[in-house]
Amino acid sequence: MIRFFAAPIAAIALLSATAGGAFAEEFDSRDIMGGGPNFFRGGSSPIPRTTVNYNGTYAPGTIVVNTTERRLYLVLQNGQALRYGIGVGRDGFRWGGVHRITAKKEWPAWTPPSQMLARRPDLPRHMKGGIENPLGARAMYLGSTLYRIHGSNEPETIGQAVSSGCFRMTNEDVSDLYGRVSVGTTVVVLNN
Repeated sequence: MIRFFAAPIAAIALLSATAGGAFAEEFDSRDIMGGGPNFFRGGSSPIPRTTVNYNGTYAPGTIVVNTTERRLYLVLQNGQALRYGIGVGRDGFRWGGVHRITAKKEWPAWTPPSQMLARRPDLPRHMKGGIENPLGARAMYLGSTLYRIHGSNEPETIGQAVSSGCFRMTNEDVSDLYGRVSVGTTVVVLNN
């Protein structure tokens, strides 16, 4: 049975590596929001998702982002929360406040905001959704801000301060969170 799947998996891996290499020659997307050697590979989070006791005053279903801890909490019933590791904004790009999820997208396209293009004129003006896109597998848009909770193919950046203000998660974790929340969910960003 394993041999039956080995050839197709090897072919997909070879095609992915070839496509990733060709793409890197045109534009090194690893440098967009923090870079790293595993951009095209994905992987599991260095900070495992876990259920924890949570003594906050937020209603179940609320997302609480703690930028100091570099953790995202989805508040559950009975004083518990799901805790995820996240990457946060680097120095000068951290922020706080209360917003709501205004949109959710699977394999979202990415158009760098004008502020990012001013800092990085070498960036593409638009990228279609897919594995090479820096927003990863899922994105949840936060109010009228430029920020999102989104996936990343760079698991080594989870727990780090590397983004331009967005909150990044592994594709596995962001897909899990995406399935648990809806448009309208309150997101509290604590930046202590």
